Amino acid sequence: MTKQADQTVIKKYANRRLYNTGTSTYVTLEDLSDMVKAKEDFVVYDAKSGEDITRSVLTQIIFEHENKGQHLLPIDFLRQLIRFYGDSMQHLVPSYLDFTMQNLAKDQENLRKQMADSFGDSAMEAMEEQVRRNSEIFENAMKMFMPFGSAPQKPKKEPEPSKPSELEQLKDQIADMQKTISELVVRSKKD
Repeated sequence: MTKQADQTVIKKYANRRLYNTGTSTYVTLEDLSDMVKAKEDFVVYDAKSGEDITRSVLTQIIFEHENKGQHLLPIDFLRQLIRFYGDSMQHLVPSYLDFTMQNLAKDQENLRKQMADSFGDSAMEAMEEQVRRNSEIFENAMKMFMPFGSAPQKPKKEPEPSKPSELEQLKDQIADMQKTISELVVRSKKD
């Protein structure tokens, strides 16, 4: 049971109750969710075995939010994530997702401001730039795990036809992002 000095220790008992040792009170998953939002660091241990179960408790919090209709994780994303289990790239996914989420959190205020200003070109340009950066990061990460820097490329027979399909893919991605932005605006107006 190693813990950092600034971490709050939460103990989970067999009756599924969670006990905050810092405040000497029982807490709920919602309380833990609030602690995460307040950036309060905590670790959850099984009271009987001492096993660190923080990951499963955080996953349970996400599950609860998703069940309440607060859908943050798209179905296609969840399916792809499941596909990575047991895949040779499984070890890459956690660090990639962590890096991407840290960048999103860092850029969060900037993105909010741009979306609030307008849904015009600047918001779309920001989203396109974020997609481009994420793609570059992913490509660079993939290159790290390929021998000799990159996989051999197949010769392109017809370079002209491939560009429209890439363009169509980008258009589809932009349309998906526009839909997501619209949904976020509707949600924020409801709040």
